[in-house]
Amino acid sequence: MFRALLLQKDDAGSVTAALADVNESMLPEGVVVDVEYSTINYKDGLAIANASPIVRSWPMIPGIDFAGLRTDTGGRVVLNGWGVGESHLGGLAQKAAVPEGWLVELPASLSTLQAAAIGTAGYTSMLCVLALEAHGVTPDLGPVLVTGAAGGVGSVAVAILAQLGYEVHASTGRPEEADYLHLLGATAIVRRDELAGPARALGKMRWAGAIDAVGSHTLANVLSMTHENGCVAACGLAQGMDLPSSVAPFILRGVTLAGVNSVNVVHAKRVEAWRRLASDLPVEKLDAMTTVVPLDAVIGLADDILAGKVRGRIVVDVNA
Repeated sequence: MFRALLLQKDDAGSVTAALADVNESMLPEGVVVDVEYSTINYKDGLAIANASPIVRSWPMIPGIDFAGLRTDTGGRVVLNGWGVGESHLGGLAQKAAVPEGWLVELPASLSTLQAAAIGTAGYTSMLCVLALEAHGVTPDLGPVLVTGAAGGVGSVAVAILAQLGYEVHASTGRPEEADYLHLLGATAIVRRDELAGPARALGKMRWAGAIDAVGSHTLANVLSMTHENGCVAACGLAQGMDLPSSVAPFILRGVTLAGVNSVNVVHAKRVEAWRRLASDLPVEKLDAMTTVVPLDAVIGLADDILAGKVRGRIVVDVNA
């Protein structure tokens, strides 16, 4: 038996979330991992609060990522995405089992706690940075904007970009987090309401590139204000799934909109992202954005993460 956060759905469609002792026979085939740490992400909040049809199989253990030790080799591994916590039993538990190819061996310099603190949010941030680099966005070309900057993806993105020498502008709807964002390396704070309304076809050019976790009007405004031949890496939809924009930034300024999907990335790219995280994310900044909670605190945090009240990264010690 092992302890897990279990989501169950009754015949009437009502969903309940509770801690439970689960038999190992419930685990699917695959490499068994003794989970040490997981996290709570936006998707996990949606699943636990039943705010969106994230879960596709019942009963379900949520948790879209985890870090721990393989039971067969003792190797330290991390998992992000692949539908874990949605259609495959997830990481908010003391044990998990997944196909071999889903696991990434941790770089030697990262602990399992640090890997969980980075989590899917930080891994997604690194994929966004790689996208900007692939499209030629270098520090000498001008500032780079990060939207939703006080959240998990945004916090890690700010820290990585600053470490790489970029001038980072951080957009947030929480002005009280300005000191926190400056600590991570942001040089300027952009108010969320500057970007939240309807966008012009083309605005004043402000940023050489951007990492956007918000979508909708915010993404449209960012595109309209991106420099010629700049790139915007889009990875989230906190404001909405729509994109009320025009083709003007693309055909008149040559702006690239690079979509970043962290769920089904090929293994080699995952390994590269984690290698870069180990070298380009300062540990002291990771510590500054991380809060560790026990497994029994997760249910109470679901509404907070959906309401945008959670700063940085929440690590879940599944054995506490």
